[in-house]
Amino acid sequence: MSPPLSPEDPRYLAERLARTLDWNLLRTFVVLAESHSITEAADRLRLKQPSVSMALKRLEDRMGRKLIDRSPGQYRLTDAGRLLHREAVEINGSVLRLSTLMRELTDHVQGHVRLTMASHVVCPIFDQVLSEFHADHPHATLAIEVHSSADAIAEVAAKRASFAVCLVKERAPSLDYRRLYREFFGLYCGRPHPLFGQQNLTRADLAGHSSVSFETDRLQDVLKPVTLMRAEADLGQRITGLSSHLEEVRRMIFAGLGVGPLPVHVAARDVADGQLWQVPPYDNLPAIDVHVVWNPRAIKNRAEELLLGRLLTTIDDTPIEDRTYT
Repeated sequence: MSPPLSPEDPRYLAERLARTLDWNLLRTFVVLAESHSITEAADRLRLKQPSVSMALKRLEDRMGRKLIDRSPGQYRLTDAGRLLHREAVEINGSVLRLSTLMRELTDHVQGHVRLTMASHVVCPIFDQVLSEFHADHPHATLAIEVHSSADAIAEVAAKRASFAVCLVKERAPSLDYRRLYREFFGLYCGRPHPLFGQQNLTRADLAGHSSVSFETDRLQDVLKPVTLMRAEADLGQRITGLSSHLEEVRRMIFAGLGVGPLPVHVAARDVADGQLWQVPPYDNLPAIDVHVVWNPRAIKNRAEELLLGRLLTTIDDTPIEDRTYT
């Protein structure tokens, strides 16, 4: 038998923390870290402010570190607080998933799959995978939530979502990625716009016209190729409308607020119906990749494992040429 650890031994301190740390304190801290004040956190937790303040003090005492700087005019995480928040989000996500895993211990696959997706995902092979999955496992349930790509990935990192289908700016080492499909963006105007219906347009005809676009249409963001296309088209600097949802960008283009970018294969039906008109450039359009993103450290239920596995197998079995939409 090993001798008992000395109280000064770091392993003793770690074991003591593991034995005495209340998971409810971690849950409370996650909300505190994602709020702008104790009052806001208390409202979100539906608790009284003194209770939340006391919970923070108990956690700081257990950790032996100040976690939130609450000096006059300040409410921000300390370095220790940022570190604890990162780990607490994962722990909280894992605990929340335990009940899901226990519920699905039956002969049928009946787990729940929560997907987060960017708003512009139009991909026939993804739709086919969903159809086949439901046919094989009709007791499984599915929820699809639309977020900005950054928020969709954050949900996956926090283990609150099974996986995401979205654009990717930078790859986090803690997550896994697989390209689902490639799409190309063109520029379009709606019926009220003065360029609608005009033949033989050139880039020069776009000069000075206002535009609408996505919130990620910036040189430093994921739609940088689209930003460059708009700049090369010499559109005016004024952007009259922004949204993170494709449907709302499309709405503003329809309404004539300005020239705006859309995936070519998504806009094709509106063009055929006479609701949108494509303007230059027509060649060398910017390509944007849409990825599947998942957290390999998240414990998945059977439904999540089967759906993600089927999707990844389909991607591997389908050449990129058949997953490229123009």
